Amino acid sequence: MNVKVFITFLISVLTIEAATARDEQVADSLTRQLQEVIVTAKQPATKLVGSTFVSTIPGTNLANLGNALDVLAQLPMIKVQDNKVSIIGKNNIEIYIDGRQMCDEQELQQILSSNLKKVELLMAPGAAYASTTGAVLKITTRRNFVQGLSFSNQFLLDRRRRWSVLDNLTLAYRVREWEVFANGMINHNNSVAEGATTNTLIFEGKETAVGGSQRNSYPTTTGIIKCGFNYGKGSRSLGAYYRYNPERGDFNNSGTEWLDKNPEVNREIYKHTRAHSHLASLYYEDTFAEKYILHFDGDFRRSVANNSVVTTYPESISPDVNSTDERKSTLWAGKLYMRFPFGHGDFTVGTQDSYTHTSLDYRMLNVTVGEYIQSSLTDARQTSAALFASWARMLGKFSIAVGARYEYVDYDFKVDDKRDENVSRRDHLLTPDVSVAYSINDESQISLSYKMATVKPPYSQLTGSLSYVGMHEIEGGNPMLRDERMHDVQLFGMWKGFMLQADFTRSFDSYAYVKQLYPANNLQLLMHPVNINVSALNFYLVWSSPIRWWTPNVTIGMYRQWLKLDNNRYDKPIFSYYFDNTFSLPRGWMITANMNGSSKGDMHTNRFCASWFTMNASVGKMFLNKTLTVKLSVTDIFNTAKYDWTMNTNGIFVDKRQSYDRRGVLLNIIYNFQPQKSTYKGTSASEAEMKRL
Repeated sequence: MNVKVFITFLISVLTIEAATARDEQVADSLTRQLQEVIVTAKQPATKLVGSTFVSTIPGTNLANLGNALDVLAQLPMIKVQDNKVSIIGKNNIEIYIDGRQMCDEQELQQILSSNLKKVELLMAPGAAYASTTGAVLKITTRRNFVQGLSFSNQFLLDRRRRWSVLDNLTLAYRVREWEVFANGMINHNNSVAEGATTNTLIFEGKETAVGGSQRNSYPTTTGIIKCGFNYGKGSRSLGAYYRYNPERGDFNNSGTEWLDKNPEVNREIYKHTRAHSHLASLYYEDTFAEKYILHFDGDFRRSVANNSVVTTYPESISPDVNSTDERKSTLWAGKLYMRFPFGHGDFTVGTQDSYTHTSLDYRMLNVTVGEYIQSSLTDARQTSAALFASWARMLGKFSIAVGARYEYVDYDFKVDDKRDENVSRRDHLLTPDVSVAYSINDESQISLSYKMATVKPPYSQLTGSLSYVGMHEIEGGNPMLRDERMHDVQLFGMWKGFMLQADFTRSFDSYAYVKQLYPANNLQLLMHPVNINVSALNFYLVWSSPIRWWTPNVTIGMYRQWLKLDNNRYDKPIFSYYFDNTFSLPRGWMITANMNGSSKGDMHTNRFCASWFTMNASVGKMFLNKTLTVKLSVTDIFNTAKYDWTMNTNGIFVDKRQSYDRRGVLLNIIYNFQPQKSTYKGTSASEAEMKRL
C-alpha cells in the first residue's frame, strides 16, 4: 500500500511540475536567449547516409531524455517494448556499443542519454555480418573516461496486473590503462496473459470444433553476475569477461478444454524451469603501420535448462500428463578480421568460425499419451567456417560498397543416437551484397542495395520432439526444415526532413507455422513449422524534424506479401503508422507521447487483427547535475493494444483471442556516480548461433 501511495503522489507532483514548467519564464533576458538558441538548433536529429540512418544526439531534445532505451524509442524505424529493441520491418538485428557487440540487454539501460554521441542504423548490412542479419544498430558514446571508482545503480518498479522489479548495480575501477568492472542484476518479472483458441475443421465427415481457454502467469526470476577487465594503450587494446546467468521460472496455466458441444473440462498446467548459462568472452585489437587494424573475438558458452511439466484435469478421471526435458548447449566461436586501405577505399577481410552442440532429452511419463508423443533424445552438432570480404569507396558524389561471404556448414543430426541422413547435410553457401548511393546535396540522397542471404532456422524448431498441449492438441518442431534462401533489394531516399525505405524480398524455403491433423487413435491437431516460398514488400515513409522544444517523428508504412499455400492466398496488406513526440521543457523536464496503430492483414500464415490506436507516455527529470534520473512511464494508456490472429491451413481454421498485461505504470530511478564509458571493444564471435541456441 505504501508503494501505491508513493506512486500516486509522484504522478501528481510530476504532472503539475511538467505542466507549469512550459510556461515558466526566467527573469534574466540573457538566459532566455541562450535557451532559445539551444532549442531552435537547425541541425537535424536524423539523416540518411547511403542506406544508414544516422542520428546525432548532442544538442537535440533527446540528449536529456534518460537512458539509451529512452532515446532509441524516439528515433525513426526503431521501437522499444518491454526494454527490447526492434527494427520496423526487420528481423535478426545486432546491436553494437562503441564497436563491440552487445551481449546483455541491460547495457542499454545503463547508458545515460547525455553520454550518447551518435546512433547509426544500418538497414543493409554487408558481408562483415552474418547473412541472417537484417539490420545493425551502432551506438557511439562520448569519451568521458574517469580515473578511479565509478558506479551506477538502476531501480525499476513496474506495476501491471502484478508487480515486477529490477535492480542493476555496475562497479568499475580505472587506473591508467587498466579497467576492471563487475555487474550484478536481479530481475523478478511477473506477467499475465489471457486468451482462448477455437479450431474448426471437418473430421470424420462432420464439422468439429476443438478449443480451450487459458489464463497464464509467468513469474520468473533471473540474475546476472558479470566481471572482467580491459586494457588499452595507444592503438592496442584487449579485454575479457565472464558472465553467469541463472534463471528460475514457474509457469501456471488455468483454463478449460472442449470438444464440440461436450461440457468444458477444467485443466491446470504447471511448468517449472531451472536454467543457467556460462559465457566467457575475450577480444584483442591492434593497429599496425597506422593503417592496418587487426581484431579478434572469441566466445565460449555453456547452458543447461531443465523443465518439468504436469497437466491435470481436477474434475475428470483422466490421469495426469507428466513430462520432463533437459536441453544442453555448447558453443565455441571465433572471429578474426583485418581492415586496411585498398584501391582508394577501405577493404575488410576476415573469417568467422563456430562449433555448436545442442541436445534435447525429452521424456513423456504418461503411458497413454506416450503412444503418439514418444520420448526421444535428439542431438545436433554444427561446424561452420566462413570467409568474408568487403570493399567501400567514395567516387565524388557516388559511393559504392561490395562484399561477399562464403560459408561451409557441416550439420549432423541424431535421434536416439542414430544419424538422420534426411536431415544431416553439408552446405557450401556464397552470399554476395552490393550497394550504390548518390548524394545530390546535404538534404537529398538516394541509394540502392542488393543482398542474398541464407537463414538457418533456430535449433528449437529443428527438433523432432513433440509437446503435449491438451487432450487434442500437440506442438512440435520439424527436423526436415531447410535453410531459407533470401534475395533482398532495398531502395532508400532522403529529401529534407523526409526519408523513404522500400524493401522487396523473395524467400525460398522460409518457414511458417501450420496446423494439421496428426495420425493418432483419436482427434489430434499438430502445430509445427513448414517450409514456404514467399515474396514481401515493405514500404515506409518517415518525417522527422525538431521544432523548438518539440521533436516529432512520423512513420507510415505498408507490409504486403504474396503467399499461396494449399490453394489459400495470404496477401492482405498491413498498413501501419507510428507518431512519436518528445517535448523538452525548462528546468530539465522531458515528456514523451508515442502513438501507433495498424490495420488487419497477413504475415506468413497468420492474419493479425487491427489495432488502430495504442499510446504510451512518460515524464521525467534529471537531478544532481544529471547523475540522478527519475522517470515515470505509462504504457498502453487506453488498454487498446490487440494481439488476436487467425490462421487457415490444411482445412483447419484457428481463431486465437489473447490479451497481455501491456497496460501499466513504471517508475525508473537511475543514479550514476562518475559515469564512464566502457572500453571493452570485443564483439560476439557468433551472435547468430547464440540466438539460435
